[in-house]
Amino acid sequence: MPNSTAQEKFYQLLQRHLLEPDCLATLTPQTENALIYAIKQSDFLYSCLQKQGDFFRQILQQPIQFADCQHYLTRLQNQLDNLTDENQLYQQLRLFRHRELAKLSYCQSLNLASVEQIFIRLSELAEACIIACRDWLYQQLCQQFGTPTNAQGIAQPLLILGMGKLGGKELNFSSDIDLIFTYPETGETQGARRSIDNQKFFTKLGQRLINALDQRTPDGFVYRTDMRLRPFGDSGALVLSFNAMETYYQEQGRDWERYAMIKARILGEDANCPYQPQLRQLLRPFIYRRYIDFSAIQALRDMKSKIEREIRRRGLTDNIKLGAGGIREIEFIAQVFQLIRGGREVSLQQQSILAILPLLSKLGLLSQEESQQLQQAYLFLRHVENVLQAINDQQTQTLPSNPQDQQRLVRACAKFKQGNEPQGIIEQQYPIADWQSFYQVLQQHQQKVRSVFDQLIGNEPQQPVPDNLAPWQDMFEEELDPQQFIQLLPADEPQQDEDIQPLLNRLHQFKQESERRPMGNRGREVLNQLMPKLLQQIFSHKNYRTLLPRILTIIEKTLTRTTYLELLLENPAALHRLLQLCAKSQLIAEQVARHPILLDELLDQKALLNLPTFEQYPAELQQYLLRLPQDDEEQFIDALRQFKNAALFHVACADILAILPVMKVSDHLTFLAEAIIEAVVNLAWQQLSQRYGVPDHLVDNQRQFLVIGYGKLGGIELGYKSDLDLVFLYNAPADGQTVGGKKSIDSSQFYLRLAKKIISIFNINTSAGVLYEVDMRLRPSGESGLLVSTINAFEHYQRHEAWTWENQALVRSRAVYGDAELRQRFEQIRTAVLAMPRDQSKLKQDVREMREKMYQHLASKDQSQFNLKKDQGGITDIEFIAQYLVLAHSPQNPSLAQWSDNVRIFDIMAQYQVIIPDCAEKLKECYTSLRNQIHHLNLLGLPSIVSADQFVWQRDFIQQLWQQLFNE
Repeated sequence: MPNSTAQEKFYQLLQRHLLEPDCLATLTPQTENALIYAIKQSDFLYSCLQKQGDFFRQILQQPIQFADCQHYLTRLQNQLDNLTDENQLYQQLRLFRHRELAKLSYCQSLNLASVEQIFIRLSELAEACIIACRDWLYQQLCQQFGTPTNAQGIAQPLLILGMGKLGGKELNFSSDIDLIFTYPETGETQGARRSIDNQKFFTKLGQRLINALDQRTPDGFVYRTDMRLRPFGDSGALVLSFNAMETYYQEQGRDWERYAMIKARILGEDANCPYQPQLRQLLRPFIYRRYIDFSAIQALRDMKSKIEREIRRRGLTDNIKLGAGGIREIEFIAQVFQLIRGGREVSLQQQSILAILPLLSKLGLLSQEESQQLQQAYLFLRHVENVLQAINDQQTQTLPSNPQDQQRLVRACAKFKQGNEPQGIIEQQYPIADWQSFYQVLQQHQQKVRSVFDQLIGNEPQQPVPDNLAPWQDMFEEELDPQQFIQLLPADEPQQDEDIQPLLNRLHQFKQESERRPMGNRGREVLNQLMPKLLQQIFSHKNYRTLLPRILTIIEKTLTRTTYLELLLENPAALHRLLQLCAKSQLIAEQVARHPILLDELLDQKALLNLPTFEQYPAELQQYLLRLPQDDEEQFIDALRQFKNAALFHVACADILAILPVMKVSDHLTFLAEAIIEAVVNLAWQQLSQRYGVPDHLVDNQRQFLVIGYGKLGGIELGYKSDLDLVFLYNAPADGQTVGGKKSIDSSQFYLRLAKKIISIFNINTSAGVLYEVDMRLRPSGESGLLVSTINAFEHYQRHEAWTWENQALVRSRAVYGDAELRQRFEQIRTAVLAMPRDQSKLKQDVREMREKMYQHLASKDQSQFNLKKDQGGITDIEFIAQYLVLAHSPQNPSLAQWSDNVRIFDIMAQYQVIIPDCAEKLKECYTSLRNQIHHLNLLGLPSIVSADQFVWQRDFIQQLWQQLFNE
């Protein structure tokens, strides 16, 4: 009964567990009152007592003391010793975790321990669950596969790095745990009938450990487990040897990984394990540079900027972790000094924030007052965080809006303990009597943190605000008549009342809309400061007539999101870039209006126009996704769309500002799509394998799944609004089954469900829109065919059943995702099919007739217009010419089937003298000029149609070439 009082809940527990009289006889008023108060503070504690009656009876007979909250590993190992199967393991881990968390919640509510003691115990509890589970599973796997050994026959352990708050022994009540798995040396198992290599053994162990901790059962879960901080993230091996890990961090480790590694701690410390010091020594040079490293400040500033964008994206308010003056800023302050000076100052090489902060004043890096203020703020904020999460075992750092939880915070924060043994524990008291006074104390701490943070890491200076804004203030606030309005417009352009009336109407409409919106005082204040600056700059542009409505639409979409208005007000350069881009592109204006989070991308011009290399898109996407909760599918899918929108926005900006030629625009859009395809397949695979396991024929990290891109994706020629033509293939034995999941299914069914899941992820319409429209009609047998085919069935279909138009489509195909050996197999099939002998007359007839059908159904009927794609002499004719040349001449020379993009097809045709070089150059020039025009029309939000008097010589040349090739 959620609305019951704590006292009523207590009596419900008494009735539920049918307590014996002798048990009740020992119940004292003090114990009763303490339990009622603890239940009042935590719904999680009440839930745990409901489910575990023996635990409730135990508390009544012997009230909880903080001394009971220790020796977790020994106690848990004793409980696991006699277990025989993993189901029992799962249950015991969950019951143990919930019971021990409930004890800590009780101790926190009754102020029986300090803040530091609580989060140290929370960390020790998590560590015990992880290590006990690892050791139990290790023994089980050794019985099945033998013991993993190195070349000398020495047994090899799985070492686990605890990252983040777990590594710093600062865990919250409901934290995720971030882990990295590693083992010392390669080798194979010994002692079983069948040996496997160490990599495979430890991968199986890691997978089972994650499932044991993370999987939800009727008893709940142990810890949400996040493995994305490992080398290469989700796309990397689950477990790496020491050598592989060292190579990665030496050659590819990035700034954010250095930051993350500061907190890394080997779990289950064992003085008898020679490999633990070896691992620490391996990682230390990557984390701590020998020289004083001031580049860390900018790296952390960039990370903080990304966090602030994330706050805006997710609409986070009152977030005590990520917000201004929050926990993350205190962590950054400490860790910037660790990154800068930790290589020389060995005392800074430790994981705990509370150990670092006093050192900073001793080393003269902060004043003693600043150090103490940060410590006090950190303890207060961490106490608030733990109280919040202990309410219902939920991972949250956002202040509650409901009065009940607010009162819980007020009660808990007025008085609590801080400090640790042996330094001593004191009771900290604050003047907190109600929510308002609590909020005042919180803000005081946050302001002190922000002050130190801004001095050390804060943003670079802002540009000055322009003067002489009074006339533009009048324009926004007053109802101007047309003549007054005209006086504010550029003098070199004659104006009539009827010319500017639409602008006045749009401005009036905007003012009415802004007055209706619930913006709050701060929002209105920011809007009133922003609009004069905005109008002044809009009307300094030549094409202010189109720019004004575009910008006003964007501002309308952000009226209730003050952070975006502040972004434009406080960053004049970002505002200037927005106007510059929207003046030239309707597409960008529409994108920003639809997705205001794109405004964040305008903050840094260098980053805006400094596009990643084609190979960097997967890593950029991986880093972007690392900030998200691993188990939140909806947020993950939404983030894919946000990343795509932001990347497309960057490409469009570079295109508009003439930094990218048309070919490079398509390259970027294509490789962006490939990175997203990889992430979508990984997500779909992860979700299916959790439920069904993986097909039993797979080894190591194989998937034996292939995604083929056709059309513009296959030809590396994607445009801003292109869909994806995909075909899915797999390789598996006919009688295969999945293993390792909750339910086993046929391998073929697994791949079919994988394909459906991939399409579903692409098609889900979130707040950030649809990811890509996916077209599957080019699969064997089209819409009547299977959604996914074996690669053998695909080869048979292409060789014996495919129509000529399907052979044409195959020209513009290539593998865009999949195992290397399967990619190679597809390329061999593609080349062989394209090089098959053909009846040249029939080929010519089929291509001509297919083009004629398309022309009749799709081409423009208006002779005054030219459809750049579909009319005669347009893009489609050029594509058909390229496909025909490949199909007609590859049988004599299979090398001609090498490329899938039109430009290189024409190059290789000239190289092998199929066409003369001058013809190839003209074809490429026609093709790129038409594509460039289509790109720019897309940016303007216009269809791919121009006046018939444009591209005259290109059309004539293409039509003449068509006649030469196809007329008998």
